[in-house]
Amino acid sequence: MDRLQSLRIFVAVAEAENFAAGARAVGLSAPSATRGINALEAALGVRLFTRTTRQVRLTDVGQVYLQDVREVLAGLQAADEAATGAARTPVGQLRITCPQEFGRIYITPILTEFLDRHPGVSADVLMIDRIVNIVEEGFDIALRIGPLPSSGLAAIRVGQVRRVLCGAPGYFARRGCPQEPGELISHRLISVAPLDAGRQWRFGPGGEQMIKVEPRLSVSSMAAAIETVRRGWGICRPLSYQIAPDLEAGTLRTVLEDWEPEPLPIHLVHIEGRRAAPKVRALIDFAAERLRQTIGLNWK
Repeated sequence: MDRLQSLRIFVAVAEAENFAAGARAVGLSAPSATRGINALEAALGVRLFTRTTRQVRLTDVGQVYLQDVREVLAGLQAADEAATGAARTPVGQLRITCPQEFGRIYITPILTEFLDRHPGVSADVLMIDRIVNIVEEGFDIALRIGPLPSSGLAAIRVGQVRRVLCGAPGYFARRGCPQEPGELISHRLISVAPLDAGRQWRFGPGGEQMIKVEPRLSVSSMAAAIETVRRGWGICRPLSYQIAPDLEAGTLRTVLEDWEPEPLPIHLVHIEGRRAAPKVRALIDFAAERLRQTIGLNWK
């Protein structure tokens, strides 16, 4: 087995955390994958995995090596694409990560339209409400909501959203509308973990006013919180895009607009240079145009 094949097996096993699944991903048997990893470890003189009967985990050395190997394989793929003409045609698999609700509402329809236009492209989307390290975890593109930390990644701004307080008109008719943040203590509040961790909500353009809240209900799903609010039970604090159709239909309304924090920017983040393959550039351009046309992502 050649060294390049061993590297591909290594990445597949590391991502699957399983020899059999990793072997299937590269079209080999589990014993062949095991031999490939053993040969790679012997050549390097280090252990890349810790193995038990139940799981396979990367060692500390293996985690660092994985990132380097991904960069090597990506560089080889870019070279192959340039040589075969794929540098001008989007082909291959895209790995994308985005927040759950944003992915459901916006990314999925944009992506299916993009795939219809480019039959040579496939996509794997991780919808998760945490910041994913796209270099270490092998993703091509990430959609981020909020200020971006300094990094070597490229970022394209595609809109902004607000953190809002909302409730159903019927709820406010029964319980009254809060006129300032301090009045929220007399209302039924719904928090969403981990977004509302700490039970302290900030208000004002700079977040200068902080209110300690005692939610009557705490859930782990923003969709569940919004549905509960639609039924007139209480107030929750979503992002504006998550309730845009409800606001347009009048089934929900926002309150304390003058006390909202600064809007949060939305960016598409990706890796620059040779890693920005044609498939990545094509989707970035396509998605940026579609997202910028979406009214709910550009509210002032």
